[in-house]
This record gives sequence, structure tokens and C-alpha cells, in this order.
Amino acid sequence: MKSAPVALAGAARPPPAAGLSSGLLALAWRRLRRDRVALVSMAIVAAYLLLMLGAWSGLLARDWSREVAISYAPPSWAADAGTSESPIAADASGRSGSAADPARVDLTDVDPLAPRYAEWDRRAAQLQVTEQARARTLPMGADKWGRDVLAKAIKGTEVSLFVGLSAALLATLIGTVLGAFAGFAGGWVDDLLEWFYSVFTAIPGILLILAFAAVLRPGLVNIIVILGLTGWTGIYRLVRAEYLKHRSRDYVRAAEAIGASRRARMFAHILPNVSHVSLVQLSQHVVSFIKAEVILSFLGFGVPLDQVSWGTMLAEAQAELVVGKWWQLLAATISMAVLVTAFSMLTDALRDALDPRLRTERNPNP
Repeated sequence: MKSAPVALAGAARPPPAAGLSSGLLALAWRRLRRDRVALVSMAIVAAYLLLMLGAWSGLLARDWSREVAISYAPPSWAADAGTSESPIAADASGRSGSAADPARVDLTDVDPLAPRYAEWDRRAAQLQVTEQARARTLPMGADKWGRDVLAKAIKGTEVSLFVGLSAALLATLIGTVLGAFAGFAGGWVDDLLEWFYSVFTAIPGILLILAFAAVLRPGLVNIIVILGLTGWTGIYRLVRAEYLKHRSRDYVRAAEAIGASRRARMFAHILPNVSHVSLVQLSQHVVSFIKAEVILSFLGFGVPLDQVSWGTMLAEAQAELVVGKWWQLLAATISMAVLVTAFSMLTDALRDALDPRLRTERNPNP
């Protein structure tokens, strides 16, 4: 007689498979959500990015170059700062006074154009009537030509932030690729790139930037290229050091043992483990490149004359301070200071969240 199979209903079941561990970005976001300063900084940076996109699309500050107010119109909240009548308004008032002058002496016999004077006065009066009235105050005041300072600051945000982001991306790309080749390949490749790095670092950065700017014509593309070609050295040094540490680790040797190519080991295995260095350096270079663009535009090597940035606003404000007009300096300074401070704080938070060593030391079980 065969015994019936025993039901193993009460037998212990194998434990459920552990879920996949969160990636580096998920862990970083989990840490950032617990940092209030990082969240506030991220919100400020996001607001500036929206301003940049709005100005680029034409939804904001489209008419920043229009003369909508009198010369040096003060801010609305500081209307007692004094106003000065614009030359156009003064000229218009002068012409209107001449139109109301008494009847001219009959000069028909000596001046053949005398019969046309009355017609010309009538046409001038029509032009004066159709002249657009200018505002006497604006939210952040006006410059010498009556242009809205707030609109100029928003348009300057587009230019300065776009240059900072684009140049930082270019510098990060160059530094990461060169650092990866130098650290992973070694040998003569490392020696050649180290010589190239030494040549760039032997010249002071600001002098190298000014030298390139003096040769190339002012323009956004040229500024981005100049800053990108002169700002990759720090990223290269850090990425090279990380590749030197990781190229001989077990997971890289295991990838080599299963037949992974050199390119796969460099960019598919090692790069994800050192990407936090590039991301932190990217955010740091955005701040430094925004400052560099402001300096170049202030010195006249930056954006062309038909564009505006925070640097050109500061250059104009330098002459306006002599006559006591301070609101353009205030608008440009506050716009730049808030963005730079928020980006710097966000960079510190990203470094703490993305660096595996800091994450392990402060929270062993994230």
C-alpha cells in the first residue's frame, strides 16, 4: 500500500526576494527632500529657469528695449527719489509753445517759404498729439533712455543663466571625457593629457579668458566657447583621479573577464559610479561662469550692444550712480545675488546627497 503524499502546507516558505536597491539619483532625491534649505534653493533656481524660458519664448520682457517712461523714472515704491524730464518731453513742450506763439510777421516778400509755415506748424501739432505718453514711475524704475529696468533684469536673466548653463555643460563634457581617457588608459595618453592640462593651468584663468575674448568678437556663442574651453581643467583633474581608483577594482576586472570592451568599462561601468563628481562640478561651474559672463559684459567683451545682461546693466549703473540713480544697480545686484546664493546652496546639498562616502558616513542605512 502506497502512502499518500504528505501535504507541506505548514512548511516554511522561502523568504521573498529582496527588492531592487534604489539608484544613486533616487537616494540623492530622498536626502534632498529632508533638507529644507536645498528645497528652497531648488525652488529659486527653478523660478529663474522659468524666467529664462519665458524671456526666450517672448512671453516675458519682449519689449525690454522700448522707451516706455521718462528718463530715470524712479521706482514706484521710491517715487520721491526724484525725476528728470526726458529730453523728448522737453522738446515736445518746446515745440508746443512755439505753435502757440503770436502771429508771425508777414515775410512773404523776403522768404518764399513763409506761406508754408502755418501748414508745417499744423502738422507738427498733429504729431505732438499722437505722441505716446510716458510713465513717470515704474516698478523698478527706468534707465537713462526710459527703458524698464525690471524688464531688462528679466532679459538679463535669460542671457546670463543661458551662458552659465551652456558653458558649464561644455566644460563638464570636455573635462569628463578627457579625465576618463587619462585615468583609464594611463601610459602615454595620460602623459599627453597631463601636459595639456599643465599648459592650461600655467596661465591664470581670468587672463586666459580675457585673451580669448579680445581675439573673438562679442557674442553669446563665443562667450560659451571661451568659458567652456578654459573651465574644464578642474573637472578633468577630479574625474582622472576617480578613474585611477576605479579602473583596478573588482567589478571592472569582472567586466573585463566577461569580455566587456574598453569603452563599455569606461562609460557603462565606471562612469555611473563617478558621475556624482561631474554633477557637483557642473553646478559649481554654473555659478562661476555666470560671474565670468557678468565680468566680461561689464568690461565690454561679453554680449553685443543689441542685447542686455546683468553685466551691461552694472556697466550702465556705474555712470548712473554719479547722478544719484541707483535702482538699476539694485535690480541687477539682487537678481544676480539671489541666483548665485541659491545655486551655491543647492550645489552643497547635491554634493552631500550624491557623494557615496558622505552618504555612508552620515547614514549607514539610507
